[in-house]
Formats: sequence, C-alpha cells, structure tokens
Amino acid sequence: MRSLVRVSTLWGKKTGIRYSGRSFWPEVVVLSLLLTACGSEAPKQAEQKPAAPPVPEEFQAAAEVLLGSETQVLLFGDLAKNGKQEILAANVVPNTPKSVVAGTVVTRAIVAENDNGKWVELMRADEYLKNQNGFLGLTPLQAVAGWKLQYEMSAEKGMSLYFTPVRKGENEKTLPIAVRWNPATKRYQSLDLSYEHFLGEAATLERPRATLR
Repeated sequence: MRSLVRVSTLWGKKTGIRYSGRSFWPEVVVLSLLLTACGSEAPKQAEQKPAAPPVPEEFQAAAEVLLGSETQVLLFGDLAKNGKQEILAANVVPNTPKSVVAGTVVTRAIVAENDNGKWVELMRADEYLKNQNGFLGLTPLQAVAGWKLQYEMSAEKGMSLYFTPVRKGENEKTLPIAVRWNPATKRYQSLDLSYEHFLGEAATLERPRATLR
C-alpha cells in the first residue's frame, strides 16, 4: 500500500497535480497502463527473403544453346571459385513428385564455363554423369532416366552438386553422388561416399571406377 501511495505522489509532483486521501487509485491504474504500453514491443513483420537476381541474358542464351529452349539456369557466377563465370543449368521436370530424397528432378543438367567469350561444357548429367575425361566415379552402370539434384555453395569450396538416380517404382533411399570442382585436376569430379576424396573417371562403364586421385 505504501509503495502505491509513493508512486502516486511522485507522479503528482512531476505533473504539478496533487492527490490526497484515497483518490490515488485511478492515477495508479493510468500510470500502470502507460508503463505497460511503453514496455511492449510492436509485432515484428515476417522476414521476406530477397528475390533471386535475374539471370543475365548471355547466361540464359548459353544454357539454351547447350540444353535446348526448355532450360533453367539454377546458379551462375564464380561457381568453382576459380575466377571464371559458370552456369548450372538443367531441364527441370515440372511438378516434382514427392520422394524420400529431397531435391529437384531433372532429366539433364550441365555445368558450363565462359572461356574468353566461348561457353564450354565442363560436366553433364543425362543418362550418366560425365566430364571431358569420361564417366564420373560411382556413375550407375544402368542408364538413368532422371536425377534428383541438390546443390549448395561454399565460400571456400564453391559449388557442390548431389545427384541421386530416379528410377520408377523405387522408394528406397539412395546415397547421392557428390560432384565438385577439383582444383588439382581442374575439372569437375565425383567424390567417394565420405565426400573427402575425388574419384577418377573411366572411359567405359565396364570396369570399376573408384580409383582415388
């Protein structure tokens, strides 16, 4: 009770209004409401993700030359962290069905590099995974109709791609095949299942392709 009277008295002195007797109760209520209003925070607006930058016409045109008109550029820029402009483009299957494996279903995908004004294909995923030197390690022996594609960017290692074969009637979870730029060989290569060591390529699919490089 004394603390309430003291608050009321201080408020009255500050405003030049005097209170006496039992008339301090309405003023205490008003003061409490004012303090509550000052201490409350306004509701935060939902954070909006920044819109993806538009794909430069040059990059889109290069993707369409390499994969056809129904091509989407998924990533572009210095993807390998080697100072050169690259694109990741794909023929994306619309309305990707739900699956135990996350990602976007594509029938074909490429990584291409701008080499002094000329776009050069560095890596391709169609029925198989390939680069300029042959079939990538861990590529399935049986042709694949499509891939579940996931990708991520690292400031240190650049772009990492993860390809999971899509087969009809197959619901089991399959480990994705990781592909990344190898600075030592200066090309995109697959990695072993630990994602630590690059694998060599094979000229054909008739022999093991898990040679560590």
